[in-house]
Amino acid sequence: MDNFDSTEKSTENKGKKQEIFKEIISWVLYIVGAAFIAFFLTRFVIVNAYVPTGSMESTIMSKDRIIASRLHYLTKGPQRGDIVVFRFPDNEEVLFVKRVIGLPKETVEIKDGAVYIDGVILEEPYIKEDMKGDLGIYYIPDDSYFMLGDNRNSSNDSRKWDNKFVKRDKILGKALFKYYPGVKLLW
Repeated sequence: MDNFDSTEKSTENKGKKQEIFKEIISWVLYIVGAAFIAFFLTRFVIVNAYVPTGSMESTIMSKDRIIASRLHYLTKGPQRGDIVVFRFPDNEEVLFVKRVIGLPKETVEIKDGAVYIDGVILEEPYIKEDMKGDLGIYYIPDDSYFMLGDNRNSSNDSRKWDNKFVKRDKILGKALFKYYPGVKLLW
């Protein structure tokens, strides 16, 4: 009888160990699967960006977090007025968030506090306040874009960079919405 109890307990212990092992493996698979999905989404579908300054006020505030779509520009290029996340031309390790103002092969002129595209004034209901000054004429190369912040008098944008234009392949995505603090659509 003792031998039978010992065999039964041994079989019972092996069964419990196998159940625990299976449970651990299932959790590891869930975690690895979730990590793979997160990696795939952030690498190929979305961009999660933090806005550290007030250069896009009143549209996007300082310390907001936004989500941009990497898929949006697969079939068409950025359009004037789009808010985009891109690699900063003077330091590509840094992500910037600005509004597309000038398109490839256009001329952007800033005079008397207004933006002119190919000689026609650009209506901009989204800017925080009138821009100060005359800042010259910019000829946008092919496959490049001219970016400005909505808070024009306090924005580090194309006007101030050494490399004035953002190449198409450096634009990571179109801003869709702000998710922290609060939620707000951006398109």
